[in-house]
Amino acid sequence: MKSWTGIEELVAVSEYGSFTRAAKALGVSIAQVSRHIAELEQSLNLKLLYRTTRSVSFTEEGQVYLQHCRHLVDSLEEANRAISSFQLTPRGQLKITAPVYYGETRIAPLLFKFMRQFPEVSLDLNLTNEQLDLVQGGYDLAIRLGTLASSSLIAKKLTTRKQYIVGSPAYLEQYGTPLSVKDLEQHSCLHGSLGYWRVSSKQHNQIQVKGKQNIRCNSGIALVEAALEGMGLAQLPDYYVEQHIKSGKLVPLLEENRVAEDGIWAVYPQNRHLSAKVRQLVDFLSDEL
Repeated sequence: MKSWTGIEELVAVSEYGSFTRAAKALGVSIAQVSRHIAELEQSLNLKLLYRTTRSVSFTEEGQVYLQHCRHLVDSLEEANRAISSFQLTPRGQLKITAPVYYGETRIAPLLFKFMRQFPEVSLDLNLTNEQLDLVQGGYDLAIRLGTLASSSLIAKKLTTRKQYIVGSPAYLEQYGTPLSVKDLEQHSCLHGSLGYWRVSSKQHNQIQVKGKQNIRCNSGIALVEAALEGMGLAQLPDYYVEQHIKSGKLVPLLEENRVAEDGIWAVYPQNRHLSAKVRQLVDFLSDEL
């Protein structure tokens, strides 16, 4: 074989599971993916994969050949990364999705700062608490919180978040301050969508606590307001409550029972042509957060 025709397409079909998704990831037509793989098979005089309307599977020879092709593509990516630093200025559109509140308060201001540094970058920012399909939606990057579901996406940890249990001074004066996890059973506990809290026991095991549930709400902002109004105790991430802790409007509780910090991640598709602007943005967010 005298060219790379079909190799990148073959690896993409393996990664994305279909000709359609592979074509979308590579930014080419389905017909081109099909044609190039057919040309590759013809040049090798081998059948590499079977394709039906619903699935794609590799022949035994195709599986062996695929492993070597992956090494070739990885080497090409390394070569591209080695010269990416020579690209002078990030430019073009960045399409990003992030959770609503964290996106509004933490991510958007940093994106604007990044754009001031690189004015040739434009932004398409979708703030939603849904986990969107990045390939289908054409997204360059997603910001995701907490434990990640296993997927073919690439993830880089940007920072971590702490979970606080907090109450207002007025609530604590009226109902007392819980001194142990067991004490929470006697307190009004404001809950999010899970309907329980996660706390750490003295043995550092993670346990679930419900307490007296008088309010359940899927909005962190609403739960903060309820806690400030003395409606109960709340368990929320640092970016919701730290400003109120500093002002004295909320009091942190049971800090020795705080669960381990979890991650805040930049997630992006396994794109063969990851641009320098996305790579620079991920590094920028990691430094700033």
